[in-house]
Amino acid sequence: MSNYDERYSSEENEVLDDIINRNTLLLHNDDFHTFDFVVEALVDICKHDPEQAEQCAYITHYRGKCDVKKGKMSVIRPMRDGLAKKGLKVTIV
Repeated sequence: MSNYDERYSSEENEVLDDIINRNTLLLHNDDFHTFDFVVEALVDICKHDPEQAEQCAYITHYRGKCDVKKGKMSVIRPMRDGLAKKGLKVTIV
């Protein structure tokens, strides 16, 4: 955990750390990849269980995008790179 300032309590430091490290990996819809391909990619790269991956694929299909993972950039960036290598459109916000 980061020590932002001695003025903050341990709980406040945890909240600050969460805010600073809250990056979101977004999967964007395309009309190229199959539903099964997307599900398999999410299971393989993001370590989703099959049900979670399927839900993300449905949300992406119907809403145009889905946040598939949140966390530190050091965790999210390799996932983005892996999904992009599979040809999926992904961004980090």
